[in-house]
Amino acid sequence: MTKKLFVFSILWLLFSCKEESKTDKEIATIPVDFKVERFDQIFYQSKPEDLKKIKAEYPFFFPPGNKDSVWISKLNDPLLRELYNEVQKKYGNLEVLNSELEDFFARVQYYFPKYKTPRVITLINEVDTDAKAIYADTLALISLDCYLGSEHRFYTDFPEYQRVRFNQDEILPDLATSFAVQKVPAPFDRTLLSSMIYYGKILYMEDLLLPKFSDASKMAYTEEQIVWCKENEAQMWSYFIENNLLFDTNQKNEFRFIEEAPFSKFYLDIDNESPGRVGQWLGWQIVRSYMENNNVSLHDMLAMDAKTIFERSKYKPAK
Repeated sequence: MTKKLFVFSILWLLFSCKEESKTDKEIATIPVDFKVERFDQIFYQSKPEDLKKIKAEYPFFFPPGNKDSVWISKLNDPLLRELYNEVQKKYGNLEVLNSELEDFFARVQYYFPKYKTPRVITLINEVDTDAKAIYADTLALISLDCYLGSEHRFYTDFPEYQRVRFNQDEILPDLATSFAVQKVPAPFDRTLLSSMIYYGKILYMEDLLLPKFSDASKMAYTEEQIVWCKENEAQMWSYFIENNLLFDTNQKNEFRFIEEAPFSKFYLDIDNESPGRVGQWLGWQIVRSYMENNNVSLHDMLAMDAKTIFERSKYKPAK
């Protein structure tokens, strides 16, 4: 590294730290007032005669058409009682989660001022992986039974590559993703690049909303999978370029590099070592590079098409 480049790098680092410090100070002044409502405890500690009152307070958990006998049956279900007991063992104290939520909601309001602190409710949803954590308008719902730890016996029927999503440090990334998908426009076209940038935007939003969380948590990867992506970044990128995949509209590419899978499909020896969804990870690096090399707001970037972001990103992985 030349002397000039070294000096520039130090100055850039100092400037970045100063900007981050300024942002953090502004975020710290944003009022965040909430109390986590433990619906899981309220429901499973109730008696049948309490149902009317609970339904009035939490009507969105009780769809019309179901008789009270349905909910009483759940109260007495041995498996659900066991699930409830496991949640209480793991989450009897929510001190850490409260602190993480407070910082997260403040950052949401900093970047999206019209959003106020939502009503936060924890629940048990019978390990419904499609609704683990939801942030919609004035409600934030967290299904604690989906975060008992990747090695918990309740998750043994899930494929190994999916179990990392059941760890506690996935709660906030899941909540942030639920919020981000409402802000990131759907891909402009059906190219692989558009899908990559779409997920890259979501993950970049998590960079801003969850700065203390690891890349592994944001991707729902293990640390080893993040290391693999970094070590093989140039090789993956060369493969995409040499095979003209970026602007290809073949839907198979989605299954090979974007969708949930035990590994990505390069049809090479590296497949067995690779994690799934590497297209999302590469899209993330492109968006990061774009934001580092362009003076543009988050909101303008989110509205921008994938081709423009890619062309102006100056993205070039080191060999």
